[in-house]
Amino acid sequence: MNTPYQDAQCVGQAAVRTTILDHAIDLLVTEGPAALTMRRLATGIGASTKVLYTMFGGKEGLADALYREGFARLRRAQQQVAVSGDPLDHLNQLGAAYRAHALTEPAYYRVMFEQAIPGYRPSAEALSAAETAFEASVAAVQACIDSRVFRPGDAYEISKLFWAAAHGAVSLEIAGHFPPESAARRYDTLMTAVGQAFLAERGQGLA
Repeated sequence: MNTPYQDAQCVGQAAVRTTILDHAIDLLVTEGPAALTMRRLATGIGASTKVLYTMFGGKEGLADALYREGFARLRRAQQQVAVSGDPLDHLNQLGAAYRAHALTEPAYYRVMFEQAIPGYRPSAEALSAAETAFEASVAAVQACIDSRVFRPGDAYEISKLFWAAAHGAVSLEIAGHFPPESAARRYDTLMTAVGQAFLAERGQGLA
């Protein structure tokens, strides 16, 4: 019977990387950051520590890879939201996709935003890569401005405010402070309120 590492090797290098990162996340969630060692990880997937050191360079490199992977997955989730003819609806759909993705992969979300790996601080390069996860949101806000749904403004800064609101609500939900029966309603209400702050003045709507 093949090990997870051997199975991934049959698929390709990308599958190997995904297998390693997903097992690392599982260790982090089930046993805590102290269990996240190269030796434990290698044993868990049936590979040598040499493979891990070659791929990541060490635990710091592994933490950086987990951080980047979390944002890469978020970026893909955002990119899968189809652009609709209604720019505000598209922006709302991106917000819904953000919440859905965070709830689907809360362990990655904690690595990205909650310092789940003690001592790890993302590099400037990692932070720059993380920014690309929000390109779809910035473009959606710009579309709202261009179509005069929103009044003129800085699309980048406005998208950051949407993100701040979304992150706050999602973090509370993941931590259990917002129960399932009210979390979605609160999230939608909050995102609608943020959007209303940027709506064009009366008489400046769509042409």
